[in-house]
Amino acid sequence: MTEKNQPIISVHDISKRYNITHQHGGYIALRDVLTNVAKKPLTFLKHKAKSLVGKTTKEIFWALKDVNFEVYQGEAIGIIGANGAGKSTLLKILTGITPPTTGEIKMEGKVASLLEVGTGFHPELTGRENIFLNGAILGMIKAEIAEKFDAIVEFSGVQKFIDTPVKRYSSGMYVRLAFSVAAHMEPDILLVDEVLAVGDTEFQKKCLGKMDEVTKTAGRTILFVSHNMSAIQNLCSRCILLEEGKVKMIGKTKEVIDKYLKHSNKNKGISKYTHDNKRDPLHNEVIELISAKLTDKTGNLKSEFEAEDEIYVSIEVEIKKNVNVLFIDSYILNDRGIVILSTTDHDNNSSDIKTRKIGKYISCYKIPKNLLNIGEYLITIGCNNPKVQQFFIARNVLSFQINSVSINNPGNSIICLPLEWSTTQIN
Repeated sequence: MTEKNQPIISVHDISKRYNITHQHGGYIALRDVLTNVAKKPLTFLKHKAKSLVGKTTKEIFWALKDVNFEVYQGEAIGIIGANGAGKSTLLKILTGITPPTTGEIKMEGKVASLLEVGTGFHPELTGRENIFLNGAILGMIKAEIAEKFDAIVEFSGVQKFIDTPVKRYSSGMYVRLAFSVAAHMEPDILLVDEVLAVGDTEFQKKCLGKMDEVTKTAGRTILFVSHNMSAIQNLCSRCILLEEGKVKMIGKTKEVIDKYLKHSNKNKGISKYTHDNKRDPLHNEVIELISAKLTDKTGNLKSEFEAEDEIYVSIEVEIKKNVNVLFIDSYILNDRGIVILSTTDHDNNSSDIKTRKIGKYISCYKIPKNLLNIGEYLITIGCNNPKVQQFFIARNVLSFQINSVSINNPGNSIICLPLEWSTTQIN
């Protein structure tokens, strides 16, 4: 174990480079390749197929560039940034899944990680067998693992399926067991990616509580990647902001989050999504988010409004399998990442819980005028089957600004919601 004044993690000038191959000119038929091989066999042997057609180029992409920081024992450090900023790549390097191109890492003690659904478990083994396998990988003897086994299973909530091969688990069950194993095996360093977003809200709260306990009570170290600014702020004392693979800022959590939110989500009222990568946290076999946009009452895309403007939020999704009782949720957050208002597409039609059939849907709601006070706001979108599964949670997909003070809310409160009052003279 490292001494108190010595860093438990030291990252010096870490960079990660990938070579990206681009192909131009569209599809090349096999017969064309074979014809060229027959005509110029020596050229083919020298340059291989790509040189014959002359259609490929390579681009160097730096996922991380000259990253430096230190982490001390017992710290909970948040890592934030936009998609593609290099957060997950950094955790994979720290875990040893992929090596850095340049730079040096020094880490003291045992490391456990929860990076993505499927990491660390063998699909053909049961939940019970995977618990013992993971413990052994961390250097624990069988008796130590057995001592923690009941606590791991109870925390995960998958008791009924503990002797079922994990390949039959839902993504939520997988994450519940994987986090429980990682947290209870008493690693010196715990690395957690946004994978927790797959779990339901109740379990996410349990996970955050457990991570808080691990750092404050047991003195262990956590690096936590998340788009949930509220969770980062509640758990982490310091924060690292990554931007295009570089460290933009390291400091107190509130100051770093303020800087990130101030410069992020300048999307002019619209966000669009593709899901080609199955590791995309928004990729889902049941329903996927296609786009989200903000407009005024005439349908114009906007990201800046006056307090007396009505704001229209439109959410497009694609349902790929028939599903019962599907809710689309939306959350409005302030500039600190705190949820101030939530709504669902069943707010006004709670009896409409019929099967949602395969197809594309647009779900809309209106933010009334003079509801929100001056300030910056974020919108998060989720989709769930209540009490069964959270299909996705897309955080901070939209941002907008209110530029004037509400005529009904001249004070400092964020929202002004008319409530039912009655005042009666009693004497």
